[in-house]
Amino acid sequence: MGVFFVRSLWDVDLAKTGPFKTFIIKFLRLTYVSVRELKQGELTLRAMSLVYTTILSIVPLIAVSFSVLKAFGVHNQVEPMLYNFLAPLGENGKEITDRIISFVENMKVGVFGSLGLAMLIYTVISLIQKIEEAFNHIWKIKRPRTFAQRFSDYMSVILIGPVLIFSAIGMTASVMNTGIVQRILSIEPLGTFVYYGGTLLPYVFVCAAFTFVYIFIPNTRVKLRSALVGGIFAGVLWETSGWAFASFVVSSTKYTAIYSGFAILILFMIWLYVSWMILLVGAEISFYNQYPQFLRAEKQPLILSNRLKERLAFLVMFLISDNFYHNREHWTIDSLVDRLEMPVESVQDIIVTLKRSGFITESGDDPPAYLPARDIGVIKLSDLLRSVRTAEEEIYRMEGKVFSKAEIDRLFKGMDEAMDGVFGDMTMKDLVVSVGG
Repeated sequence: MGVFFVRSLWDVDLAKTGPFKTFIIKFLRLTYVSVRELKQGELTLRAMSLVYTTILSIVPLIAVSFSVLKAFGVHNQVEPMLYNFLAPLGENGKEITDRIISFVENMKVGVFGSLGLAMLIYTVISLIQKIEEAFNHIWKIKRPRTFAQRFSDYMSVILIGPVLIFSAIGMTASVMNTGIVQRILSIEPLGTFVYYGGTLLPYVFVCAAFTFVYIFIPNTRVKLRSALVGGIFAGVLWETSGWAFASFVVSSTKYTAIYSGFAILILFMIWLYVSWMILLVGAEISFYNQYPQFLRAEKQPLILSNRLKERLAFLVMFLISDNFYHNREHWTIDSLVDRLEMPVESVQDIIVTLKRSGFITESGDDPPAYLPARDIGVIKLSDLLRSVRTAEEEIYRMEGKVFSKAEIDRLFKGMDEAMDGVFGDMTMKDLVVSVGG
């Protein structure tokens, strides 16, 4: 079995297999890689960190949401929603829900003052920031949102998200209680179909919530199809895990005997941990669905050779300059990744190098677009290549400390002179014009 997952499964040419067999092989590959990621422990550490942050921020988060929902008259739905989340804890879930709601109701914003209110909002934002950091790690995103973007995006989710969720739930309940729907329910087999469809409604809402998180949280463009795949996987797994965890709680009377009053807190933390793990695993499913080139038998960091880095830098600089010169839409990191069919991590590294060397700059849009930092008619190709070859030398300043030999120094000087001879005074504008529009 081990040989199959390490060798045979990855030797199959999917171009020569049928649709069903291709689906099975992709599913097995995805399962193998997901289990491998879990065993390596990175997701476990991040899930544990999110559990800690959740415990600190759950009361402020619900308090902020409660205040917003109260303005729309749907704040009474907060307690049932929280209880549904903690339902796998059984009676303990009801007790935890009551305590959290009592904490929220006892919070008086006027007592905190402006500094206390700011700390309240910061605690809430820090939770979403932790989630973003975990997602960016999974998606191999090195560039986080700016502070202004985080504040505006996070607050929009905190303030608008609960309103949309509870409005959708309320509308669904209202529609189900209308006379027309009730008459439909009395007609068979439509009544049976609608009844069983209603039992699937929680799955639909949960999968939709996970899908939204996978689209919104990572600081990159996640395709709807990939987010939906991860959302369905995580949603179904979360609902199913709730049943399994409820059975575990019923049979865990020994925990109550050992830990007494702390048993409730321990079970609550375990359920939070399981929930965060499901969320992160679903994010990985979305990532691998969007970038199947990362599905490999062995987990190895993607390291580009120096030659490929130079080639990629020229391609990125050419694309940015070409669109700028012909007054076309500027490139973003997502459009560059799609055009080059390269992992976002590699393209990001090149973007950082070109920005640091002063060849490109970014707009103030969200997400930012990239354009030349100076006239492409003065950007020499030899300077561009040299900047990529010497990237980060100015940071570490190692050249003067490296052992030197006169004969080797002459060889490298000759290589630099040969490079200047090949490129001459050719600029990026010359290259763009020679290729044509």
